[in-house]
Amino acid sequence: METTSLRDWKALAQSIIKGKEITYNEALQLLHVPDEEVLEVMNAAYLIRHHHYGKKVKLNMIINTKSGLCPEDCGYCSQSIVSEAPIDKYAWLTKEKIVEGAFEAQKRKAGTYCIVASGRRPTDKEVAHVVGAVKEIRQKTDLKICACLGFLTDDQAHELVEAGVHRYNHNLNTHADNYDNICSTHGYEDRVDTVTTSKKAGLSPCSGAIFGMGETNEQAVELAFQIKKLDADSIPCNFLVAVPGTPLEDKKALKPMQCLKLLAMMRFVNPTKEIRISGGREVNLRSLQPLGLFAANSIFVGDYLTTQGQEPTADWGLIEDLGFEIEECAL
Repeated sequence: METTSLRDWKALAQSIIKGKEITYNEALQLLHVPDEEVLEVMNAAYLIRHHHYGKKVKLNMIINTKSGLCPEDCGYCSQSIVSEAPIDKYAWLTKEKIVEGAFEAQKRKAGTYCIVASGRRPTDKEVAHVVGAVKEIRQKTDLKICACLGFLTDDQAHELVEAGVHRYNHNLNTHADNYDNICSTHGYEDRVDTVTTSKKAGLSPCSGAIFGMGETNEQAVELAFQIKKLDADSIPCNFLVAVPGTPLEDKKALKPMQCLKLLAMMRFVNPTKEIRISGGREVNLRSLQPLGLFAANSIFVGDYLTTQGQEPTADWGLIEDLGFEIEECAL
């Protein structure tokens, strides 16, 4: 694709604010801009982001309530059955530990607490365990609760809603045509079905991508439009961390400038949605992390599932230095 002409990205952003939808070709052009045009693109993305979210940044904290022991063979994941990564493996944390994590989320100034468990799908007993913890958290805090437990039945989704879970995360991860390259134990449509099931039950859908797993730019754009079609309220943009011992351990980290282009593209395609810079932020964006928030309006604070994040104070400082504000949860 031609990368030499300078487009008026600001004009395109202003038209999107007025209700225009970006075309596939326009979105693809965002990923092909020369690096010297990236600041123009980020400035334009910020116009859209600021229109819908001002200078607010949402913080999310994740707790790994069940680590490893997963029968799925997702090539990117250190918790999968094929992974040889040296990670902690444990069954479910106690209800008390899950509740304690909610208080830690408040200390980190997070507004959303994400309860995550490895595995293909939860049993009814496991869902009841999460429900018990969520009910106590809802009684004691004003945190929004996001659950990520794998594939769900209709009844399980309704149980989570009744307990007070606000959101359900199930990422599409990669393009349908690339899915067989990263997983064989379930398919792309299984993930689409799970997002649909959670949404139908009344859970706010959270679904995003892991970039850097061999997808083409064309596939990245098509995935952004698929997420738009699903009407996901929150869109995590992960960047692959090639963990030693996983099938994708030899993948190279994306260049920071490409990460910025991907974040801008996701903002242009999904202008009104929460765009969250998620796993791999520190490794892939590196010193350009602050620029990512000109397109995104949300980040994780603290560690991820099996990889380390940076200290919460570093994220607070990053946000303050930008002149942005943390959208805090009430204590």
